[in-house]
Amino acid sequence: MEFRDLKAQYVKYKNEIDAAIQGALNKADFIGGEEVGILEKRLAEYVGVKHCISCANGTEAMTLLMMAWHIEEGDAVFVPDFTFFSTGEVVAFRAATPIFVDVRPDTFNIDTEKLEETIRKTLMEGKLKPRAIIPVDLFGLPADHIAIERIAKKYGLLVLEDAAQGFGGSIKGRRACSFGDAATTSFFPAKPLGCYGDGGAIFTNDDSLAELLGSYKVHGKGGNKYDNIRIGINSRLDTIQAAVLLVKLSIFEKHELEDVNRIYGWYNEGLKGRVKIPLIPEDYKSSFAQYTIRLKDRRERDQLQSKLKEKGIPSMIYYQKPMHRQGAFSQQAFYEEDFRITNELCNTVLSLPMHPYLSKTEVDFICNEI
Repeated sequence: MEFRDLKAQYVKYKNEIDAAIQGALNKADFIGGEEVGILEKRLAEYVGVKHCISCANGTEAMTLLMMAWHIEEGDAVFVPDFTFFSTGEVVAFRAATPIFVDVRPDTFNIDTEKLEETIRKTLMEGKLKPRAIIPVDLFGLPADHIAIERIAKKYGLLVLEDAAQGFGGSIKGRRACSFGDAATTSFFPAKPLGCYGDGGAIFTNDDSLAELLGSYKVHGKGGNKYDNIRIGINSRLDTIQAAVLLVKLSIFEKHELEDVNRIYGWYNEGLKGRVKIPLIPEDYKSSFAQYTIRLKDRRERDQLQSKLKEKGIPSMIYYQKPMHRQGAFSQQAFYEEDFRITNELCNTVLSLPMHPYLSKTEVDFICNEI
């Protein structure tokens, strides 16, 4: 059994994927080929925004926005404490300070009440200038972007939706990657929409921002890549990955998003009342990058993971260490009581196999073993 079965997807769509790759090979236009432009147009249309700017990976997508927004030393950027390292890393990379905020125990996403409290506290201390919020659509579920946009407007902050795990999710039909001032996603192979290497994208309705990002991602180019008008980076999605993504986007739209939500229902039927199952609020839809349950304590979680492994059932712990305890942020002062929920989650969560090609028999087997 696979945790995320990319092999099953490839076997089913081998002809289409192979043909797309071969087409790119035949043209030998490996950087900036026509597939890249076609993909950006299709992704923007799917999400419902004006611009999609592809790049090398999800981390650099966020980094490019930090550069375009001139996030710098002395700035404060608010991020959830329970997420992957890169969300805070891109802030520190710009010499700014990531301010960690505890999350909700039910959705695992940033707690908006604690977010506003933390913003007010930062303003009162007066040491840092609040500049932006980076809410994460964790495990495929969009954060509470309606409340976050209200808070951001109140305090004059920018919002970067980190939808690395959230592509395909939605709130009242409005799709992930369309919230905030800009949004980013990742095409890492195990993501809801993944390529066969690294890849990422930025989404925005801001024409000026889109133009600026197009410069920053190619060495700060002006009229062409040999006319450099600012310091940028080299962050491009290659043509072969774009060709693969064009096929996989069609598959995702055709059935994969529906399939993972059906499997979510199977899991819920088998596990309800036995462990804490994921909550999807009313009017929300998740793309289920992960299906994550909660156990009573660390001992029970670790014992269950060990027993599942004995039965050939893979599982993962996202995340074993909260952001505020990462060694890279050890110079910052923290109060553990500010991160009570995150600390609990790190000791109790367990993610189960989740992908569109799981069968009902496999899900029943997993649930019975749990």
